[in-house]
Order: sequence, then C-alpha cells, then structure tokens
Amino acid sequence: MLFPDYRPRRLRQNEAFRRMIRETEISVNDLILPLFAINGKGVKNPIPSMPGQYQLSTDNLIKTAQKAFDLGIPAIMLFGIPDKKDPLGTSAYAKNGIAQKATSALKNKIPDLIVITDVCLCQYTDHGHCGIVKNNIIDNDESLDLLALTALSHAKAGADMVAPSDMMDGRVAEIRNILDENSFSNIPIMSYSAKYCSAYYGPFREAADSAPKFGDRRTYQMDPANAIEAIREVTMDIEEGADIIMIKPALPYLDIICRIRDEIDLPVAAYNVSGEYAMIKAADKMGWIDGKRVMMETLTSIKRAGADMILTYFAIEAAKELNGH
Repeated sequence: MLFPDYRPRRLRQNEAFRRMIRETEISVNDLILPLFAINGKGVKNPIPSMPGQYQLSTDNLIKTAQKAFDLGIPAIMLFGIPDKKDPLGTSAYAKNGIAQKATSALKNKIPDLIVITDVCLCQYTDHGHCGIVKNNIIDNDESLDLLALTALSHAKAGADMVAPSDMMDGRVAEIRNILDENSFSNIPIMSYSAKYCSAYYGPFREAADSAPKFGDRRTYQMDPANAIEAIREVTMDIEEGADIIMIKPALPYLDIICRIRDEIDLPVAAYNVSGEYAMIKAADKMGWIDGKRVMMETLTSIKRAGADMILTYFAIEAAKELNGH
C-alpha cells in the first residue's frame, strides 16, 4: 500500500487510536528493583553517581522495598555490602552476612515480595574479582564451590531466587546441584548468562565498592563485540539448569536481547544498568532531556527488544508513572 491510498497517520491522530494499536506495553509486573544493603541502623548513604539511589541499612531497606511493593513492583534484586573483605570473600557465604541478614528481614516484613539475591564474590573479596585469585589469575573451578555455598546460604536465609552474576563457567550447574541436594529444588536460578565486560558498570562499582584492585574482568565477562557467543553462553546456562536468563547491560545490547528472545523459550531478563541510569539522570539535571519521557522510552525499548522483565534503578519512578501518580 502506498500514499495516498494508505495513510499511517490516520491511526496516530489521537491518544485513543495510539493506545489501540500499541504493540508494546510496560507493566509494573515487568520491573525488578536493585537495592544495596549495608550494615548498621538508620543508614542511607547517597550514591553520588546514581542520584536517588542509596546504600541502605536493613531498616531503611525494608522501607524502600515496601514502597516498591505497594506500587506493585513484584521483586527486588539484593546486593550486599560487607564490613570486611578477604581473599576468599567469606562474608559472601557467612550465615550472618549482610545479604543473608537483609534477606531474612525482608521476607519477615514483606513475605509476598520476591527477594532475588545476587550471587557473586566481587563485593566480598579484597581484590574485587568475582572468583578466587591464584597468581593473579581468576581460578574458575576453585571459585565454583564458594559461589555454590553463597547461593545455598541465601536460600537458607529465605531468598526466593538466586542470581549468579560472576560469569564463571559451570556455576549454574554447581548451584543447581547444591540447592537440590539441600532440599531447595524449588528455588529458581536467574543466571546472568550474557554479561558483557562493560564500561556502563562504573556507578555500580562505586555503589557496591566492587571495582577490581588489579586488571579487569575481560577474562570472564563477555567481549562487547560478540553476539554469537552470547547464544552459546545462554544455551550452556539453560542446559545447566537456569530458569531465567539475563542479558546485561540492556541498552547497548538490545540486539542481543532480541536474538536471545528468538532463540529460547525461557523467560528473558535484561538489566538496565547503573551507567544507563546515571546518564539519563545527568542529562535530565542539565535540562538537556525530559528525564521521565526518556526513562519510559528506554524501558519500552528494552521490553520491545524481547525482555520479559527489566531490572532497573528506575523501577519506583517508572511504577509511579505507570500507576498515574
């Protein structure tokens, strides 16, 4: 059909028409809010590079999680920030670790909120890498036991889902096995399956104090130039027992989200990461963009690309927009 017989603008001339033919809809059900837990009481440390985000002690964590839950957001992603770090990241799998205590407190106060816990060692190791370091090399296989112990400790604390973000080979199978062997076969795994070695993580590393003390993470996180490799990574995680797979970051990898959505039949998550959030906040502060509109357009693009759920620091703001607040 060609103009003038066909006029696409006919169906754009008012909001009712636009709503009727809208192909992609964002819902609060799609949103997962990342939160940072820290020890103490009454603590609400601002994260300078992520305006509106904080390191929160358990009491304030519960208040923020309750606000999200009351807006209809079904889940949070919990990151722990320990008081002490060591080469083996022992606080990651300690019974009284910050993530474990925060998980228990959240489930006690808001039992219907889905608490997903990040499973990694980088926040807990004194070298800042996601696995055990031997001779300045991240030892993949030696790290698996500790990652599995971390996931198990989270499940024992009451986590509804665990999410390994370390990108060690074989960790999904190791975690699935230890959960099943300890009567946690009902706990699903959301795997950071295609996690790229991205410069967009900068603000997060400030928030979680997780920057590596030497080198970088290119030996375990994916090369940003690769797409076919993402399919292999995702396929491996599914075969090892992942229930949900994640692509991270989201915006620079919309093509990966789309390709993976076409390849698999499991739920697909995408992480709208700290750098993506920070850039929008900074440009909005400067008056260069309409922050709210760009936020919603960004989240819509991620959903349009094929994500079933979106981890985003915008979750509370977006939920207010969606709820008409």
